[in-house]
Amino acid sequence: MFRTLKMTALATLLATQAWAQDLSVQDTIRDQIEAFQADDFEAAFAFASPNIQRLFGNADNFERMVTQAYPMVWRPADVRYLEQEEIAGDTWQKVLITDQQGETHVLGYRMLSTETGWKINGVQILPKPGVGA
Repeated sequence: MFRTLKMTALATLLATQAWAQDLSVQDTIRDQIEAFQADDFEAAFAFASPNIQRLFGNADNFERMVTQAYPMVWRPADVRYLEQEEIAGDTWQKVLITDQQGETHVLGYRMLSTETGWKINGVQILPKPGVGA
């Protein structure tokens, strides 16, 4: 009985942590990926933070960067949302992406809360679990 109670408490804790994530962060990332898949780089660029938009200047420059440096995001085979955490005051969403060749990639999305909703303020390719730091 104690084991069952302990397992129930653990399940409740995990469910609470999952609900603690801001799902609108995931919606923003999902919407940008859907825009990439439709080759709608104007729409995808709109999900970028003002800083990222200033850095690239326009959707054409943004398109070149994404298609060359982040092809797994441009044409993913599968997308799974992992943990969301706050690091040094920033909201980060980890995403597991499987590319068209079946290779997995872990990406960290740095998010920015704005008056118009969440914006993507940068993406980092993270080391895969079990691979050297």
